This record gives sequence, C-alpha cells and structure tokens, in this order.
Amino acid sequence: MYKNIDKQKKLNLAQEIEYQPAQVVSKTIVQNKEISMTLFSFDKGEELSTHAAGGDALVTVLDGTGQFVVDGQEFILNIGESLIMPKDIPHSVHANEKFKMLLCVSF
Repeated sequence: MYKNIDKQKKLNLAQEIEYQPAQVVSKTIVQNKEISMTLFSFDKGEELSTHAAGGDALVTVLDGTGQFVVDGQEFILNIGESLIMPKDIPHSVHANEKFKMLLCVSF
C-alpha cells in the first residue's frame, strides 16, 4: 500500500522530496514484506556507509548525479539512470553533488 504520496495524481517523484542542508532525507512510499520503495535526497558530501540489503535493490537517479560502490566497483549514475545492487552484496552511496533517487528493494 502506498503512503506519504498522492494517489490518482500525476507525479514528478523528484519533486516529492526536498533537499535539506547537510542531510540525507528519506521518504518511504511503500513498505511491506515483498517490496520497499523509498525516495532519498542527499546534500553534497552526504552518504550512506557500506551496508547490504536483504533483497535486490534497484536505484534510479531522479536529480543530479550519484556515486554508488557495489562490492568494490564504482558506478556514477546521472538523471534517469538505474542500477541493480544484488541482495546481500555490500554497497554504499555518496553524493559528490546534491542528488535524489528512488530506491526499490524486492524481497
């Protein structure tokens, strides 16, 4: 079930979350035993340290450019680009500049 977001309305996901100075901001839009969907905004220099997810994680950059390191391999993603980070594989996210992303994890 979707939450924290309008239904039956045209959406621009990048506009559904704001940047905050010196913060990573998250907004959960779906959370259940099968899938998690979360919007994130990263201020320049902010990051999510190395961790692993309990499911395959698809990220799509909505604004700016994000740096992702998956099992030691670096990926730079721009607006509209996506990456799948496999279940249980260590990964991190870094904002060399401000950026927003949609994270979808399937369990």
